[in-house]
Amino acid sequence: MATEIILPRVDMDMATGRVGAWHVSDGETVEKGQPLFEIETDKAAMEIEAPASGTLRITDPRTGVEMPVGGLLAWILAPGEALPEAVAQEAARSPSETQAATTGTAAAQGPSEAPKAPAEPVAVQNAAPALAGASTAIADNNDTPRATPFARRLAEQAGIDLNEIAGSGPRGRIQARDVQEAAPAKAPETRGPALHTPTPLSGAAQRAWLRRGNGTPSLLVHGFGADLSSWRPLLAAAGEAGPVLAVDLPGHGRSPLESEPGLEALADAVEAAALAEGLDTVHLAGHSLGGAVATLLAARGRIGIRSLLLIAPAGLGPAMNPDFVAGFLRAEGVASLEPWLRLLFARPAALPASLAAATLRQRRENPAMVESQRRLAAALLPDGTQAVDIRPLLASLSMPVKLIQGLEDHILPWRQVLGLPGTLALHLFADTGHMPQSEQPQAVARLWAELRRAGTDLH
Repeated sequence: MATEIILPRVDMDMATGRVGAWHVSDGETVEKGQPLFEIETDKAAMEIEAPASGTLRITDPRTGVEMPVGGLLAWILAPGEALPEAVAQEAARSPSETQAATTGTAAAQGPSEAPKAPAEPVAVQNAAPALAGASTAIADNNDTPRATPFARRLAEQAGIDLNEIAGSGPRGRIQARDVQEAAPAKAPETRGPALHTPTPLSGAAQRAWLRRGNGTPSLLVHGFGADLSSWRPLLAAAGEAGPVLAVDLPGHGRSPLESEPGLEALADAVEAAALAEGLDTVHLAGHSLGGAVATLLAARGRIGIRSLLLIAPAGLGPAMNPDFVAGFLRAEGVASLEPWLRLLFARPAALPASLAAATLRQRRENPAMVESQRRLAAALLPDGTQAVDIRPLLASLSMPVKLIQGLEDHILPWRQVLGLPGTLALHLFADTGHMPQSEQPQAVARLWAELRRAGTDLH
């Protein structure tokens, strides 16, 4: 059955939004989880992925135009399907004609008549010619450089023309790092930490500024098997959180594992990334393995840590679910990976539909990733045991610390958070698993904001 693609609501206050760019042309075949387009609002910009596999038929190809939430943008058709005839004819009209016709029809009907719903998808042999206008509009829009939303924001802030940048991403797509590398000669005179020109440092983890703004930056460290994009649900709920830098741990995302695996080496890479961005004071947050890394960074004291947020951190006891790591690393397809990913959440339905496909796609693009993560697991989680212990480190910390833990964590036993120093604020969430930042984003965002304020007030 045909799948509608609409302009989604990406935050609670959103009423309208804009399509920043389409990544797929009309008539192309797409896979579930593949990025389709970028949506831009006053608060955020993000990619929207395909909810199903099939052939993409774009009915509204416009970009940069304010549209209401729920507006129809495209359909994904299964093999042998075609657009409903009425929809195909509508798609062949220009956006201005469509808007005028809609306005005129609404006026003629009067306020009491509701518009008719589109017909169910039926076989239409000549649907492709009917969408010629949409295909042409996409082709005309190809003059706009392909770039991620974050790269576009960086370029706008630094006054850089994207047409002058060669993209290093898939199909020549411009990434944030491409803009950062082009920024030194064109950066604004007045700039905060988020506009610092990166300094190459050997062993530094790859990183990306997920937010720009004023104030003390936040530094985010993800967990085992994830990457820096795992923080996006929390940031979507956080509203104005100031500048936010996230890193890819070595062996994850875009960061290669270049040294012997160990907690010290991971902390070194994150520390080098922060220093490369000119950061000497941050609000620090870490999830799972990243929580252990963040705790070690805080205890070292080489970077000023205003506050420390730990979400389901590793290193509080030896017990863990050894089957998860083994199954996660062994899986080679969606069918074998999804059952393990579901264990991250208290409710299996909370698993994002595209997570397995995105993880596998990342592995295909970086064949060394799985072996690197196996080496990390062997060093840090030998024989299914947590070999790191952050309890003594936590006892030595003086900055405000919050620890957030789900009571239905299937990866690390929640009871390991008991018996920690009384100066640490412990927040236990029912009906929540190993991913509180994704399962309870609003509540975690509120606690994080409180913690940052507390850390700022002390200085």
